[in-house]
Amino acid sequence: MTYCTQAVLSLEIGAQELILLTDHANTGAMDTTVIAKALSDADAKINSYLTVYPLPLAVVPANFERMAGDIARYFLYKNQMIDPVRTAYTDAVKYLEQVGMGKISLGADVLGAVAAPASAGAQFVSNTAVFGRDGGY
Repeated sequence: MTYCTQAVLSLEIGAQELILLTDHANTGAMDTTVIAKALSDADAKINSYLTVYPLPLAVVPANFERMAGDIARYFLYKNQMIDPVRTAYTDAVKYLEQVGMGKISLGADVLGAVAAPASAGAQFVSNTAVFGRDGGY
């Protein structure tokens, strides 16, 4: 399962940045193999925090796409790290750590169904009938 795609990553950070980060052969184009590796590594990083959930997730939280992109971008930067990229990566990891410790729920149970909230309403239970129509007691 891929949390983020190359197309989404390109939209998020821009094609020019991806070319600068991946074009080691100076072809003027982004290296899709390098990007795929970074995205795969980001997926593995995210999954490493989800040990309490069966993988692949039945329901993927919407914020995982952004986090996977932030983590992949961090991996692409390697030795050229800039603060906004490091901060986004650190924030994603902190969030995932909280998920891994059970402090943040993904909002789905192990089967992928959203847990029903506990009922706050009253419940009435009746005993069996004392008198019947046949006149018996």
